[in-house]
Amino acid sequence: MDVKPHPEGSCRNHCPYCLFSLHVDLEVPGDRLNECRGFMKPIGMEMNKKKGTRIIHFCQECGQKSYNRSASDDNWDLICELSRSPQ
Repeated sequence: MDVKPHPEGSCRNHCPYCLFSLHVDLEVPGDRLNECRGFMKPIGMEMNKKKGTRIIHFCQECGQKSYNRSASDDNWDLICELSRSPQ
């Protein structure tokens, strides 16, 4: 699928279609310094008062859990399914 730049101008950190990501950032979004490069599986979502809807990802390589802000062009049907997933 063709993944376009983030519509809000931020760093694109996950696929808007399947919501999977790659474990590439180390300290800050967009630094691309992490050597892991594992697949980050979307395992849940949360509503955060300051950051909005966030997708919870779990690295299938190293086991790290991370939170990524959703984007307006994300697959919201999948995000709604994640809201019913145990974390």
